[in-house]
Amino acid sequence: MHNLLLTVSGMADGSMSKAVDDEQRFKNRQAFLGRNGISTEQTALVHLSYDTKDFRRYYTITADQGGDGIISPSSITADALFTESKNVALLLPIADCIGAVIYDPTLQILGLAHLGRHNLLQSGGTGIVAYMVDEFGSQSANLHVWLSPAAGRENYPLYDFDNRSLHEVALEQLLAGGVASENITIDTRDTTTDTTLFSHSEFLKGNRELDGRQAVVAMMKPS
Repeated sequence: MHNLLLTVSGMADGSMSKAVDDEQRFKNRQAFLGRNGISTEQTALVHLSYDTKDFRRYYTITADQGGDGIISPSSITADALFTESKNVALLLPIADCIGAVIYDPTLQILGLAHLGRHNLLQSGGTGIVAYMVDEFGSQSANLHVWLSPAAGRENYPLYDFDNRSLHEVALEQLLAGGVASENITIDTRDTTTDTTLFSHSEFLKGNRELDGRQAVVAMMKPS
């Protein structure tokens, strides 16, 4: 996707959040980032919290916030982080939900958002587009979006959306927000059936021995 570094970890990289202690979590993140040429000091965590009624908390960070939530405690609780700074990596741990990378190649703005059931119930797919338009002046038709692997409809139907999948609902909302269909890329891997990826829902059902989280990482590289 243009001048972006965009990658997602898997089970082989170890858990990037839950099911490991603080020391192991940091080591796993550091090793995964390092393999992609990124340091922990230049990476900021999209730090989620479900202890809220608002799942459209979006913030813009600057270069001096690198390391936030990675080498220091998170100073921001957010459902998405955005940046205009090159060489600032955004990291989002996920299990079955979508990590959505949204990018404006014209204005050089990058965002990384969590899109799960709670976010989608509040139209989070259109919300991240609206934030780019309102905050930065982006044109929605120029935006490019990549959606990470997520739980499929067979094992994780969204009952509030006629049993459709996370990908299906997110795609519908992005299109409603004005993103062009040809600018949306979906990694169609299903976390509930692909055993190279963590699935928290399958772990809770007793279908997986290991719990954990993969991570989506995105960064704008220098031109």
